[in-house]
Amino acid sequence: MIEKTIKFIKQLYNTDNFIALHSPVFIGNEKKYLNDCIDSTFVSYIGKYVTKFEEMTAKYTGSNYAIAVVNGTTALQIALNLLGVEDGDEVITQPLTFVATANAIKHAGGEPVFVDVDIDTLGMSPNKLEDFLKKNCEIRNELCYNKYSKKKIKAIVPMHTFGFPVRIKEIISIANKYHIKLVEDSAESLGSFYEGQHTGTFGEIGILSYNGNKVITTGGGGIILTNNKDLAQKAKHITTTAKIPHKWEYVHDMVAYNYRMTNVTAALGVAQMENLNEFLENKRKTAEQYDKFFTNSEYRLIKSPLNVITNNWLNTIQVSNKIVRDEFLEKTNNVGIMTRPVWQLMNKLEMFKNCFKGNLDNSVWLADRLVNIPSGFRK
Repeated sequence: MIEKTIKFIKQLYNTDNFIALHSPVFIGNEKKYLNDCIDSTFVSYIGKYVTKFEEMTAKYTGSNYAIAVVNGTTALQIALNLLGVEDGDEVITQPLTFVATANAIKHAGGEPVFVDVDIDTLGMSPNKLEDFLKKNCEIRNELCYNKYSKKKIKAIVPMHTFGFPVRIKEIISIANKYHIKLVEDSAESLGSFYEGQHTGTFGEIGILSYNGNKVITTGGGGIILTNNKDLAQKAKHITTTAKIPHKWEYVHDMVAYNYRMTNVTAALGVAQMENLNEFLENKRKTAEQYDKFFTNSEYRLIKSPLNVITNNWLNTIQVSNKIVRDEFLEKTNNVGIMTRPVWQLMNKLEMFKNCFKGNLDNSVWLADRLVNIPSGFRK
C-alpha cells in the first residue's frame, strides 16, 4: 500500500521531484503590495495594510474585531491574559497539539492541564472534559478549582487540529457550567466552519495563525478575534506597548508588549486573503482525490463526522499501528515526498511532563497512527 500511495501522490502533483507537505503560494498582488509598502516608508506596525488585513479577516470570519499580531503564539498568550489568566492559574488544553499552544499558556503565566481528544475529530473531547472536571474540580464563589492542586482553572483552550473543527458548542456549554473562560486555538483552521459559523468566533476570543505553512501566510503572523469591543481595544493597546495616543508624547500606562503585526507582513496578508477562496477550492479538490484513493484501502483518510466545512489544511491518514506508520514515513521521505507524524504529545515533552492530566488513551492511540501527507496547492 505504501508503494501505491507514493505512486498516487506523484501522479496527483504531476512530478517526480520533491513534494513538500505544504508550501506557501504567491500568485497574486504580493510583490505589488510589498513594493507599495516600501515606497510608502510605513513598514512597521503603522500603515494601511495592517488595517486592511484586519478588516478583511474580520469580514471573512464574521468577527466584529480582528487585531493583527506577530504570530499565533503571541495571539494566544494575549488572549489568555485578556480573559484573566494569571501566574499559577491552570488552563485546560489537549495533548495532541502543536507546542505553541502549551508554550502560550506558560507565557501567559498559566499551567497547562491536558484533557484527551476525540478519535474522530482529533480535537478536545467534550465527554473527556466533563469527566475530568467532575472528578477533579469544584466550584467556589463561581470560580473553578482543581481539588488536588488547589489552583484555579481559568480557561479552556481547545484546538481545531489540522483544520478539523472540534465539538465546540458542547465544549462551550461545559465551560460555562464550570465558570471557565474559553479561548479557541484556531491557528490551523482559517476557512473552517462549524454549523455555518467560522472557527475562532464561538467563545469570547479566538486566534488565527499565518505561519509559512498555513492556508495563507504572512511569513509569520497571528490574529486575535473577538466580538467584544472592550477586549479588542485592550488587545490592541497592550500589543502596541500600551502607548496612549498622542501626536508626539510617549506616555505608556502599563507594562505591555511590542507584538503588533508590521505593515510589510500585513501587505502579504492582504494579497493572500484576495486568493483565499481559490486556495481553499484547490485544497478541497485535493482532499476529494485523496478520499477516492483511500476509500476501501487499509489506510483511513481522516474526515470530520460533524456538520462542518473544513479547510483541508493538512490531509491526514490513519494507519494500523506505529510500525506501519514509521515504515510509511521512512519510505515516503526517502523518495522525496514529505510526510510527517503528528506532534509529540505535550505531556511527553520534558517541560510539560509533570503537568496535571486526565486519561489520554485516545491521544496516545492516535499519535502512533496518524500521518500528514502532502496537502499544498496543486497547479
